[in-house]
Amino acid sequence: MMSKENYEYAKTLYEKWGIDVEEVLGKLRNIPISIHCWQGDDIGGFEVNRQELSGGIDVTGNYPGKATTPEELRSDLEKALSLIPGQHRVNLHAIYAETDGEVVDRDEIEPKHFANWVNWAKEQGLGLDFNPTLFSHEKAEDGLTLSHPNKDIRDFWIRHTIASRKIAEYMGKELGSPTLTNVWIPDGYKDIPSDRLTPRKRLKESLDEVFSVEIDEKYNVDAVESKLFGIGSEAYVVGSHEFYMGYALKNNKLCLLDSGHYHPTEVISNKISSMLLYSDQLALHVSRPVRWDSDHVVILDDELREIGLEIVRNDAIDKVRIGLDFFDASINRVAAWTIGTRNMIKALLYAMLTPNEYLKQLQEEGNFTERLALMEELKTYPFGAIWDHYCDEMGVPVRENWLDEVKEYEETVLSKRK
Repeated sequence: MMSKENYEYAKTLYEKWGIDVEEVLGKLRNIPISIHCWQGDDIGGFEVNRQELSGGIDVTGNYPGKATTPEELRSDLEKALSLIPGQHRVNLHAIYAETDGEVVDRDEIEPKHFANWVNWAKEQGLGLDFNPTLFSHEKAEDGLTLSHPNKDIRDFWIRHTIASRKIAEYMGKELGSPTLTNVWIPDGYKDIPSDRLTPRKRLKESLDEVFSVEIDEKYNVDAVESKLFGIGSEAYVVGSHEFYMGYALKNNKLCLLDSGHYHPTEVISNKISSMLLYSDQLALHVSRPVRWDSDHVVILDDELREIGLEIVRNDAIDKVRIGLDFFDASINRVAAWTIGTRNMIKALLYAMLTPNEYLKQLQEEGNFTERLALMEELKTYPFGAIWDHYCDEMGVPVRENWLDEVKEYEETVLSKRK
């Protein structure tokens, strides 16, 4: 059980630094995390002509209970959301369309194929985000889509991406909250290219055509996502960070930074402040790369805390759209959502309980001794007591007690699936 005394004691320690804990918790309630649906079914989707994963994407493990229908996936999401404090969003890929058994190719998807998701989101009080799916398709078998030398294939993916933006506009309008539509493509080459420029010219032209179709920005916000390399595109990726950063800034699109899409020694926390100097908004896919873009479940490690700190201390809570992107089939999938999302919220709370202005002042004064000392001492402040109080206040299980509910759900629901 949560101790009220622990909370009150912790509160007085933070108040010593001028931090109004109740105000912090009030703000935290209003920060939505976009939770990716594809953790629940290993990025399978519901296409009638479902194909094997491709595009450098791999999900390892075969933990029982994977969702195989839209109803199962929504049920699993509801369970996870009931264990996570706050009001959040759900992020969909185009392959999660529901077509009533009809084969509908990706360039023919329409808003009606996502009506069930929208109705469910309304019932749950959720916003939705969206992604065109430019992988796991016969027209992406060679690892090229919007930059493909074959114009017919490029045009197919252009039509798909335009259709996706129209679906996102419908979602945003229906739910009264703008949908983030994020474009990521797997395009690249396994070995050293003889021409890096021409594929990038084609990608630029394809994106220009996609975005030439006007979509109401009240309901849809466009983002583009880079990558360093992928399985099958180890030597060269067309949509590099520099390509998309330039494209986003020039064309007033959001640049989306994915934690796993950079060199192993790069971190996205270090990029946030620079990007915000030149862009009004930024989008994130928070993941945990282990030596490569392996998309492990997010843990409360140093980088996650730094991401939270960079968002909070730079007054960017309303400027950064936070999404998650990991997929682990070696553990209970509902637990994976719960662990990762709760940790993202913990990182934000940790940052909001940090006397950021005072620490900035110490740096400006050149008082690096006190700065380092305080930054280290704050790590062992009773942050956990504040977190426990927040969970209790929001009506979700405190500490590891949520695991009991997941175990019961596994026994009564997940274990009965074929």
